[in-house]
Amino acid sequence: MTFQFVSVEEAIQRRGLRMVVVGGVPSPWGEAAKGILHIKRIDWVAVRLAYDSEALKDWAGQRNGPIAMYDDERPRAGWAEILLLAERLAPTPALLPADAYQRAVVFGLSHEICGESGLGWSRRLQLVHAGLHNAGGFPERAAKYLAKKYGYSPEAGAASGRRVAQLLGMLAARLRAQREAGSRYYVGDSLTAVDIYSTTVMAMFVPLPARLCDMDAATRAAFETRDAQTEAALDPILLGHRDMMYAEHLESPLSL
Repeated sequence: MTFQFVSVEEAIQRRGLRMVVVGGVPSPWGEAAKGILHIKRIDWVAVRLAYDSEALKDWAGQRNGPIAMYDDERPRAGWAEILLLAERLAPTPALLPADAYQRAVVFGLSHEICGESGLGWSRRLQLVHAGLHNAGGFPERAAKYLAKKYGYSPEAGAASGRRVAQLLGMLAARLRAQREAGSRYYVGDSLTAVDIYSTTVMAMFVPLPARLCDMDAATRAAFETRDAQTEAALDPILLGHRDMMYAEHLESPLSL
């Protein structure tokens, strides 16, 4: 489903679902939240994150994105919180399995993509580290801001590449095992939240072409930074899965 961007002031006055999103960048967390709402056909409006807006901070509780706001309920900023809200608002199609074991697998894999020390988190630290060492990655100003915000240290930055490669390998192995079992998806035989999170985090390695993702040029260049270890771990099956998801389930071009 398409959505519209509104001002902070208009969003505050509205009811229903509103979500603060980062503008100009395909943030994996934000694009995943958009994808969940698209698949579930939930009506919502978007508010671009404005770092200098006190009204937005007072309303949403922080300067970040995505942050989902539903009626007068508390803000929801975590990937799992947003997913559970969407499951409540539109139980079908379900993105969490009914089976308790498979549900736990979905949450576990999703955390390894979206959570602290997960793939998105570690890739961000990897690009901060590269930017601070003149090896590509984020521009210096952005790298310093993100370093402070996400607990960067030289040790964490140096270790991030190994963690990224480990997680890419794990996800690729999971997809290969599923393919051998006759499924195109990460868990079971149908679409779950893991498929969405894996799809959107791939933007941090190989962004969609400009005709499908008109993103900030400096961030595109940063996301395209791949050292030999990362390149070797980026199995084509991951990008093939991403392309299938956009062809069959997710909306494109992206609205940033």
